Amino acid sequence: MKKVNQKRFAPKLKIKKGDKVVVIAGAYKDRSKVLEVLEVIPDENRAIVEEVNIRKKHQKPTQDNPGGIIDKAAPINLSNLMLVDGSGVPTRVGRKAGDDGKLKRYSKKSGEILD
Repeated sequence: MKKVNQKRFAPKLKIKKGDKVVVIAGAYKDRSKVLEVLEVIPDENRAIVEEVNIRKKHQKPTQDNPGGIIDKAAPINLSNLMLVDGSGVPTRVGRKAGDDGKLKRYSKKSGEILD
């Protein structure tokens, strides 16, 4: 049997774990505050960013965890984030071939390579 809703290729994302970003849309919109990406979820087109979309989670006690109400970061859509280049300016991201022929991310505003 053939699976119907299976994607053929993984999407090429413009944001990776560890990148510096600003939130450009939504409740946490503040272009002056540069934040770090903690995790990227490519299947859902979302990312977990520090200090953004914090939720309260009621956690049961375990043997090594006392439990209680903890703060946990929830994912935010990648379309609401914009990458910050080396000079600290939010920029769009493009791809071009490097010296070795592999595609590299580059800043469309300054033209510098981002990896």
